Amino acid sequence: MMDDVTKPAGIGASVRRKEDQRLVTGHGCFSDDFRAPGELFAVFLRSPHPHARIVAIDPSAALAVEGVRAVLSGAELTADGIKPLPHHIWALHPADIAMPNTDGSETFTAPHHAMAIDKVRHVGEIVAMIVATSIAIAKDAADLVQVDYDILPSVTNTWDTVEADAPVLWEQNGSNVCGDVEVGDRAATEKAFAQAAHVARIRTWVQRVAGVPMEPRAALAEFDPATGRMTLSAGSGGSVRLKHDLAFMIGAPPEDVRVIMKDVGGNFGTRGMIYPEFCLVAWASRRLQTPVKWTAERSESFQSDYQARDLAVVAELALDASGKFLAMRGSNIGNAGAHTSNFSPLQKGVEIMTSIYDVPAACFRARPVVSNTLPTRPYRSAGRPEVMFVMERLIDIAAAEFGFDRVELRRRNLLQKAQLPYDNPLGMTFDNGDYHTVMEQVLELGDWRGFEARRADAKRRGKLRGIGLANYVDTATGVPRERAEVTVRPDGQVDVVIGTISQGQGHETSFAQLATEFLHVPIEQVNIITGDTDVVKFGGGTHSGRGMRLASIVIWKASNEIIAKSKRLAALVLGGAPDDVLFERGRLRLGEKSLSLFDVARAAAERNDLPDDLRAPLCAVCDESVNEAAFPYGSHVCEVEIDPALGTVEIVNYSTTDDVGRAVNPMIIHGQTHGGIAQGVGQALMEQIVYDRDTGQLLTGSFMDYTMPRADNFPFFQAAFAEIPCTTHPLGIRPAGEGGTTPALGVTINAVVHALQEFGVTHIDMPATPEKIWRLIQQGAKAT
Repeated sequence: MMDDVTKPAGIGASVRRKEDQRLVTGHGCFSDDFRAPGELFAVFLRSPHPHARIVAIDPSAALAVEGVRAVLSGAELTADGIKPLPHHIWALHPADIAMPNTDGSETFTAPHHAMAIDKVRHVGEIVAMIVATSIAIAKDAADLVQVDYDILPSVTNTWDTVEADAPVLWEQNGSNVCGDVEVGDRAATEKAFAQAAHVARIRTWVQRVAGVPMEPRAALAEFDPATGRMTLSAGSGGSVRLKHDLAFMIGAPPEDVRVIMKDVGGNFGTRGMIYPEFCLVAWASRRLQTPVKWTAERSESFQSDYQARDLAVVAELALDASGKFLAMRGSNIGNAGAHTSNFSPLQKGVEIMTSIYDVPAACFRARPVVSNTLPTRPYRSAGRPEVMFVMERLIDIAAAEFGFDRVELRRRNLLQKAQLPYDNPLGMTFDNGDYHTVMEQVLELGDWRGFEARRADAKRRGKLRGIGLANYVDTATGVPRERAEVTVRPDGQVDVVIGTISQGQGHETSFAQLATEFLHVPIEQVNIITGDTDVVKFGGGTHSGRGMRLASIVIWKASNEIIAKSKRLAALVLGGAPDDVLFERGRLRLGEKSLSLFDVARAAAERNDLPDDLRAPLCAVCDESVNEAAFPYGSHVCEVEIDPALGTVEIVNYSTTDDVGRAVNPMIIHGQTHGGIAQGVGQALMEQIVYDRDTGQLLTGSFMDYTMPRADNFPFFQAAFAEIPCTTHPLGIRPAGEGGTTPALGVTINAVVHALQEFGVTHIDMPATPEKIWRLIQQGAKAT
């Protein structure tokens, strides 16, 4: 791909990550690493109840403890005019479908205060903040704060929230249903179902999970009384959004707020926006005129970090006698938790319910609901893994129930290349791709044909073996605007200031590869600068597959402007016309004479006879909005062995083929795919946030109760990718960070169910734990 030896680290090269040496040798700077002279420490008193009115709070005993500087509650919060968190409940990209209520009413939203004001609505909601000279003192004082609660009934189960007799969280709404939307064409869908020869059905719950990033959240706030400026050092999905959200909440002009992020140890979407604690430490710092710091403990994270998934689905797929899909219909209930923080997973899921199959008609009801649980947020491929799971399970159910081959049924209904771009029946327009070729590639990679021999061998060893297939499409939208500022410095360095934040994706390397590709400069001389809002003017952050997709466009266009300016400068220095200057292999050539980009930058700094637009620094800015979506897609094959005596599942083979468009760094893409698979399989087999249905108590409050996937749960992956250029991107790039997760739920459960088919098993809800599997085997054995 890259014959030019002057830029061997450009697009397409598997360059080792520049940042890894710093990180693995302990030289990273994460949120807890920030320090300030004279800092105080915050501890939060959290509700032990899922639903209760706050009758009274008595901080007097806590305030009497030596070293305690403040005990703050909702009363002080409202008195100081601290505003609620500024949630954006729907996706902000113009390509995503609108979600108006069917009856024309407004979608219900409620204020999400940083501390409970009148009621607590989930276990772990903040009731008071204790600020002291040490964490130990603050913890001791927290135990002395007396809170009088009037305990109320609670509801945590998603199915229960919509029942007429369910406890209501927000009395002003009258129910827990925040919206009621119908998407698609009901009349066409009903007509198709009336003509169907077969109807496959599923009723399932895609369980709630935790994001559990490796780094617990932390924040240090420093208010400067002399300037009135607030500085917050904290990790999140993006520094610019956090700056504006914090400024709004504390009532400060945005120019008086600075946010600093350096290394961020994971995000996955659940830490993609402002948290109550970030605002509270800033408020306390301003109130006390001294720095205030907070660091979460892991058990605290389980009861305070935004959670994910939690979708209750009833769906049907109509087929004709030959297996051709006719229509799809159903109902999705998305559990937003106690606060109306974000409904976009429901939105971004329902808009692609039919996946990459040719389904002429569809109609779905979508309802966001609240419950006495932690709020949910978008989480790696928000909303899409859930609906891909539903569709792929329906196809396998239809194949088993009506006598079709699973692969042939998919071949018969996958969209053909000639049908693209394709308007799906729910309002989305897919771009380009070759779905059939990608599926055939993964079937070959996963040796689908050789499965029966491997199954027979497993049976001789007393094991149950199953294989599953799943296709998927992902929707990459997110905040459409991004900005890059590229500066070529006389000292031989190129600075790229950009508004996305790396949380482990390898931006220091892959973004630098873009500059190397476009400007033909060594990658070692490219500096990616992010995270400090005094330097970064705008940035949409890292989410929804927008990082590389948008960064590549703005860095490319800024680089082109650098080259254009450099040609004009070189013409002045070398004595010629700009049109006669060629940019080749990182040098500006005019006949036999040439200059490097850095020579040109030095000339811009040293000469006094230049037009204003060519004076130093040699810099270009691109600030652009990209209003088209991208649609990564692919196919996965998973093969499992089950021990029938124990119900344990071993993944013995996992193969993937994903279309990522033009691959910038194949090694990093493979790493993203591997991590995504681990997250998806983790949900399919073991991960689940559990709230007691009767008491509302969180039962999975530590890693003793919440099971995480480990390296020894997986084989070596067989991962490949297609590079079909994306037609909605000028460089042909598709996002690659979420494709590992999107089909993983469906393909894993398809494999598990296939292994259990001799026991009459047709479906298993996630997580497919050993206990669930063992019980299904026992029930099937008794039935036979």
